[in-house]
Amino acid sequence: MSYPTIGDGHKPGGRVVLPGTTRFGCPEGYDPAIWQARVDLAACYHLCNAFDFNEGICNHLTVMVPGTTDRFLCIPYGLMWDEVTASNLLLLDESGTILEGEGAIDATAFFIHKHIHAAGAVCVLHTHQPYASAICCLRGDDFRLHMTHQNCLRFHDEIAYDPVFNGLVLDENEGARLASLMNGKRVLLHQNHGVIVCGNSVAEAFDDVYYLERACQLQILAQSTGKPLAIVDDATALKFKQDCAADNGMANWANLHWAALKRRLMRGPGSIFCT
Repeated sequence: MSYPTIGDGHKPGGRVVLPGTTRFGCPEGYDPAIWQARVDLAACYHLCNAFDFNEGICNHLTVMVPGTTDRFLCIPYGLMWDEVTASNLLLLDESGTILEGEGAIDATAFFIHKHIHAAGAVCVLHTHQPYASAICCLRGDDFRLHMTHQNCLRFHDEIAYDPVFNGLVLDENEGARLASLMNGKRVLLHQNHGVIVCGNSVAEAFDDVYYLERACQLQILAQSTGKPLAIVDDATALKFKQDCAADNGMANWANLHWAALKRRLMRGPGSIFCT
């Protein structure tokens, strides 16, 4: 039995036909905003690969096409994340029709991301990153990111928890259920499965997925000692989060972090992301 996909079955990895494509610039005649979205999403795949947030050819990251409310970009199923480039991403609509690119989309990517984008998320990252996923393998009060460190506090009251695992997300109902559980929160921890992180941009979503994994790693390490966790009280956690968000601080921080990470990519083999 083959893994369920949506699309015409063309071989994965094909590039959008974009005359005049250059290594650094927007192709001639192509919308600059959409090209930038392609570049940023491709960079996100490479960075998630570099930080070991991916799992083979599984998991998926998407971003809404600028200027639209019903179209998004996604990886063709079958590519490794370090093979992704701006020009080989698929552009598809809410019906699953591929409008640009070659290949097929993982059906679970379509049903998960479609509904979360429809609820207003610009960027949606679904990963099985190790430490956050480890917390998703726990039950009861242990199935929580506890507010024990400042890396956790940015997620105070921003995480939805789904204790129900229904297998692969292969229909509209399950995708809609996950979107409704998030209800405006930036993160969903899905028991027995993995993580969904949403953001107003690729930069903000990646910043959250990065610090979420760091926070979960610290919790797993602290719990491994067998000693009680030092929980920050709600009032202090809320104040920390508000202080970080003041004057658009979190978004500015995310943008600076993002720019630095892309510079790192440009110094190595990951620089293919912008082609």
